[in-house]
Amino acid sequence: MSGNSSAKPAQENLGENLGFRAGQIVQELGYDDDVDFDLRDVIEGIIGSELEDEDSQEVVDAVILWWRSDDDDLIDALVDSLSTLDEGGVVWLLTPKPSRPGHVPAGEISEAAPTAGMHVTSSISASGDWSGTRLVSRKSR
Repeated sequence: MSGNSSAKPAQENLGENLGFRAGQIVQELGYDDDVDFDLRDVIEGIIGSELEDEDSQEVVDAVILWWRSDDDDLIDALVDSLSTLDEGGVVWLLTPKPSRPGHVPAGEISEAAPTAGMHVTSSISASGDWSGTRLVSRKSR
């Protein structure tokens, strides 16, 4: 049964569209009180464990990087996101949508990614307030 009135299936589909699968290890960077807690819960539900925090040294399958325009330096943050990322892993850069506080223009992301050794592969609406940009290392296949 699929009910249009329930947001949960749509959130689960979004989590799967982000490419997360059961058993993956996902690190979260840039956590603050403005993150989308429902999206975090969906991702944790799909992978079957909590997200790894910024201090984790575990090799991870994916990174979620919450980023706002007033954060330090996007290039540095993208380079840092690669430090524990397994070869072939992805970084989901989550930024506030246009007209939201902290919005990051797409051009800024497109300019920062190559300098950080990354390539933008796609963008999605991650939630009501957040956009997602999928990035891969240029060394990835």
